[in-house]
Order: sequence, then C-alpha cells, then structure tokens
Amino acid sequence: MLGTAFVKGSPCWIDLGSPNIRAAASFYGEVFGWTFEDFGPEAGGYGFLKNHDRSIGAIGGLDEGAMSAWTAYFAAPDVDAVTKDVQSHGGSVRAEPFDVMDAGRMSQVSDPQGAGFALWQAGSHAGFDTASQVGELLWVELHTPDPDAAFGFYRDLFGWRSQKMDAPGMTYTVVSTSQGDIEDASFGGIAPDDQQGPRWVPYFHVADPDATAARVQASGGMVLMPAADVPDVGRIAWFADPAGAVFAVLKPDPRQGS
Repeated sequence: MLGTAFVKGSPCWIDLGSPNIRAAASFYGEVFGWTFEDFGPEAGGYGFLKNHDRSIGAIGGLDEGAMSAWTAYFAAPDVDAVTKDVQSHGGSVRAEPFDVMDAGRMSQVSDPQGAGFALWQAGSHAGFDTASQVGELLWVELHTPDPDAAFGFYRDLFGWRSQKMDAPGMTYTVVSTSQGDIEDASFGGIAPDDQQGPRWVPYFHVADPDATAARVQASGGMVLMPAADVPDVGRIAWFADPAGAVFAVLKPDPRQGS
C-alpha cells in the first residue's frame, strides 16, 4: 500500500500543472474538500494541497506549450545519478536536475515509451505527509502500449518487483518497491493501453465514487469512465478536470485490506 516510508522508486509526491492555479484549486476543493496553501509570487503561484491540514500534493503553473496533467514523483536518493540512469536505460530527460530551494532536488524525465514522471531527492521536504486515506493518493497507474518493456525499464531503474493479475480484458502488472513484503510494498500498476498516449494516472481514495462523479460534473469537470466495480479491487471512476488533466478515484474493496 502506498505510504510515507519513502525508499528508492516509491511514489513520494504528486503535483498538477494547470493553466489556472486558482481555478484548479477551487475545482479540487469542491471535489475532494482539499484546501490550497499558496506560496506566493516568489514560488510562481505554486502551492500545497491539504487534506485535513496534511500536505498531499500541489498545484503549479505550466510551461509554455505544455498540457495540464498530474505528475508522479518517485524517490531518488541521488537525483543526478538516477537521471543519468534514465538515459542509459533508454529514457529521456525533460529537465536536468535542479535544486528547489532547500526543499530538495529534482528532475523531470520520461520513460522510453514517453510517459513523463519526476525524480525527487529529499531535502527539508520528504514528500506527502500522508497517503492512502480518504482524500489522498492511493495508487499510481501507468498506461502504456508495451507493459513488459515498460516494467523492464522501471525495474532496471528502481529495482521494482512485479506480480501479474487477471483483470477484465487484460493482464495487469502490479508493481512494488524493492524492499519489504511484495504485497505490502505494492503502490501501483501497469496497464496495456495503445489508445491514449503513455502516461501515469493518479488514483485518489474516496468513500463514494458515484458521489464524487456528481461533484466533478457539478464543478465543470468531465466523467471519462462512470463508476464501475472491478472484482477484487473496488469501485473506480475516471475523470478530467476543467483544464483536461486526467485523474481517477477508487473505493477499495474492504476485503483487500486497503
């Protein structure tokens, strides 16, 4: 389960690039009840999203020409070294490593199939304060045309482990960090998808996906996949916010221990 014991390759942060930070903060506040802590002009409008006063992610602006999207950050004890490893394993670098004041050091990269993500080396900021509870990041999922090749890249980069499971219409790859019990260390999955561009999609824990869908629509977002039950997983739904950023929600099956 996704948590805050950050080891190499574990999700440690997530942020949204948006063309209108204030509008995005308002939308997600209406959908999830999050509040927004604005760090002011010196931070370019970047600010933390809070769930009951606990930092669970952030919203920032967009680079020119970029599309609004959520970015998953993975922990890297040495960002410079892991960034070089991305390239040696066939990935690409979108932004070379740089310091974020005293908070940490990061880079922006893509895997060989084009899915973007970020690397984070903790300074004063380790990552999100909490995860997996209602209103928080619960799972990250990679959609890619070649799941086996994609997993090979991340295995070589981070030491991830995998388990295959049958899912409706596909074979799904559950991924775990290199440390601990493989099931307890699982935090995400890889799904075959040759219809959309390769991308990481965040899943947020909700108590009622159907009610969340209603709030998304009432707040100007779009329902991409209505709430549906997935055997042995839970009830999920997919959305796009008013700027087009894709995200999903999950009410876990209580029998799965989430």
